[in-house]
Amino acid sequence: MKPAKSTQRRQSVAQCRLFNGLSENELNEVLLVSRQRTLAPSAFLFHQGEHAQTFYIVTAGKIKLTQITPEGHQVIIRYVTAGGAIGILAALGDFPYPVSGQSVGACTLLAWQEEDISRLMERVPRLALNGMKMLSRRFADMMDRYRELATERVERRIARALLRLTHRAGRKTEAGILIDLPLTRRDLAEMTGTTLYTVSRILSGWEQQGFVKTGREQVTICSPHNMVIIAEDLPEGKRI
Repeated sequence: MKPAKSTQRRQSVAQCRLFNGLSENELNEVLLVSRQRTLAPSAFLFHQGEHAQTFYIVTAGKIKLTQITPEGHQVIIRYVTAGGAIGILAALGDFPYPVSGQSVGACTLLAWQEEDISRLMERVPRLALNGMKMLSRRFADMMDRYRELATERVERRIARALLRLTHRAGRKTEAGILIDLPLTRRDLAEMTGTTLYTVSRILSGWEQQGFVKTGREQVTICSPHNMVIIAEDLPEGKRI
């Protein structure tokens, strides 16, 4: 393995919450049983309902996680960018993947099979504790999303979704912070539990006010301050 590639793998593993607190020797053991996987643009990593038998860390690129509802509608759950983990269920038990994972552009990942993670957890108990913490955090995030859908105004939900995306995939440009993902208005509607018409109306209004700039599958946040004001439901007098 080339030194640069080895260093990148070690950094990706060390930054993952599942491997927090491991010694250098334990990290070496983790890396020893990992394998690299590459995905072409739009390729599926796994499908919803398949047995969760592999745990992944994204080292380059982005993965879109989606779910199909009983009515057959696709819902975007979240995007995972470099350094993010996917498939913690594979590390903790016999579960199916609750979502599908699809690459956004070319993507590379590190992968661990279920049996390898299980053996590591038996040897390093901290891994099991870290895994439970990760799962608890994901559950808390989903509860927050459910609360947003149940109680918050649509404008606030859309602002929150855009801010989450800038945190995961934001890139500074002259115009503002570009969400470096192919993001359509329909995608945003699926993420926030509303209609395409409502998203289009709100984004058009924000664009007229100079808060955002939209293009073909692109959104740029021109005024992060005002997006925070809307997301936190602060008085409009604080907008600039």
